[in-house]
Amino acid sequence: MSALIKEEDFIQSIADGIQFISYYHPVDYIRHLARAYEREESPAARDAMAQILTNSRMCAEGKRPLCQDTGIVNVFLKVGMDVRFDTRLTLQDLCDEGVRRGYTNPDNPLRASVLDDPIFARKNTRDNTPCILHVDLVPGDKVDVQIASKGGGSENKSKFAMLNPSDSLVDWVLKTVPTMGAGWCPPGMLGIGVGGTAEKAMLMAKQSLMDDIDMYELLARGPQNKLEELRIELYEKVNALGIGAQGLGGLTTVLDVKISTFATHAASKPVAMIPNCAATRHAHFVLDGSGPARLDPPSLSEWPEVHWAPDYNKSRQVDLNTLTPEEVASWKPGQTLLLSGKMLTGRDAAHKRIQDMLAKGESLPVDFTNRVIYYVGPVDPVRDEVVGPAGPTTSTRMDKFTDMMLAQTGLIAMIGKSERGPVAIEAIRKHKSAYLMAVGGAAYLVSKAIREARVLAFDDLGMEAIYEFDVKDMPVTVAVDAQGTSVHTTGPKEWQARIGKIPVAVA
Repeated sequence: MSALIKEEDFIQSIADGIQFISYYHPVDYIRHLARAYEREESPAARDAMAQILTNSRMCAEGKRPLCQDTGIVNVFLKVGMDVRFDTRLTLQDLCDEGVRRGYTNPDNPLRASVLDDPIFARKNTRDNTPCILHVDLVPGDKVDVQIASKGGGSENKSKFAMLNPSDSLVDWVLKTVPTMGAGWCPPGMLGIGVGGTAEKAMLMAKQSLMDDIDMYELLARGPQNKLEELRIELYEKVNALGIGAQGLGGLTTVLDVKISTFATHAASKPVAMIPNCAATRHAHFVLDGSGPARLDPPSLSEWPEVHWAPDYNKSRQVDLNTLTPEEVASWKPGQTLLLSGKMLTGRDAAHKRIQDMLAKGESLPVDFTNRVIYYVGPVDPVRDEVVGPAGPTTSTRMDKFTDMMLAQTGLIAMIGKSERGPVAIEAIRKHKSAYLMAVGGAAYLVSKAIREARVLAFDDLGMEAIYEFDVKDMPVTVAVDAQGTSVHTTGPKEWQARIGKIPVAVA
């Protein structure tokens, strides 16, 4: 007899899964990151990994999001052809209702990041719907479900190329990965799709990210076919680039490389590559008509005994309330700072509005003189929190506004995630400013440094409003100093040279 999937069971399973992946890393990711942490020789990368691992345990214990960017939901369904549904809703409607319920859960509300009308209005739907749904009809009487929450930082680094049949996949990957910068929050994994057509290659790359990370096991037993040989080759050569955790330079950039293939036209070689970030979030379950799916939490014993804490001996303490341009100019590349005092926040939408107001000669609602701005869109607080997880967003999106902010508002420093581009670095050098990097993938840990939070302006922008945070010992690294030196250039260059002299080891 065919399985009957009830509407409520389907919706609740999606909602429960979304909550589950918001605060639990997959165990395979934790195990591989813990191994990478143990063998890491770069102090900066090791510190970043320590923050990610500490954040991960805190989220598992506190049931709060691993990252402030709680993603856009991807759902992959394999629907058995003998399955019947007790509903009049479409599969898209069922999934969207599950997403809506999962993201608006009052015990752990997740950040709404999905905008309707991508070209013009770009208005937030407020519940993270709609999700991205893919459906396959397969033999059987069950519904196989894979869900993932994909953050914008990693999704924005997706790459596609239509290679010539004779072109080398390895050469393309090694040429392309450095162009992705660190905005995808390494260490993570790369999903690669080869063959089919353009859209098929992209879909395969995305789906491959749902597979368990098994590179440690693959290296231990050795490859059994050419595809596994290729995975190992790419894993070793990508890590040899020296990009490292958060792009700071180090031994581990990727924990695994996945490759999926499909038949293709004789004249074509479509290749897609999509990274997964340090906030890797996905789950798999099966519905058979017996009720909603059950996802078993991982044991806390799976997490290594890594507990990051501020190092007052190695880090310089900075009082933001008395910060001067002269002090900012004295900071050195790679120096770690602990920030205390009041900072402002702002992202893409706020910067665009500031630009428009200045162009019209209007007064700004916030005084940026001698202030620091943090590129962040926080999660709403619950219980006794002053703010929810509040990790940095990718800073390069603000590059085109940097000179304007430094020249016209009195701003003296910025905080964000990953590297800055040439335009921003030149503006920083010209104005003797500095760019500070917080660790992407440590959003809950960073939020614990925030003691007060209030909206100062642009409340209608939701999570993109301008807040004022009062922080205590917020950890950051000087990523670009007043001379324009970027650690995202110097760090990987140094570690690429070092790795060439280090024997390859199992991660």
